[in-house]
Amino acid sequence: MSAILEKRKSRAAALQVLYEVDLTHHDVKIALWHLCGATEISTESAQKAGEMASGTLANLKKIDKQIVLYAPQWPVDQLSPIDRNILRLSIYEIKYCLDGAPLKVVINEAVELAKAFGADSSSRFINGVLSSVAKNVELSVKKRVV
Repeated sequence: MSAILEKRKSRAAALQVLYEVDLTHHDVKIALWHLCGATEISTESAQKAGEMASGTLANLKKIDKQIVLYAPQWPVDQLSPIDRNILRLSIYEIKYCLDGAPLKVVINEAVELAKAFGADSSSRFINGVLSSVAKNVELSVKKRVV
């Protein structure tokens, strides 16, 4: 399987793990174990999904502050669990993964996750919030370079 498809599977798996952790308060390892038992996922994708989910949860307070900043009309706890966790995972990738994918790729993948798992309006909402996050990241990078 190509590296791109492997990364896509890892993102989807990480989202499912975050969703379970968010709703049931299970440990990441237990949620990952449930996922591996219910789906066919490679060891590499499962490991990457666990790393992404753990990294997201380790930075959860900072990530949720970003959601509040860029979607102030939507309190984090009132977002649908899917939208909330797509945003969390994607903001983690944008802001905390040093070896992460380009911003446009992260946003596109998040929109695809929203189309697959979210409501009809989820993809537009996710795209809007993450585009604002990305603009801020790009501006701060430019400021550091200049």
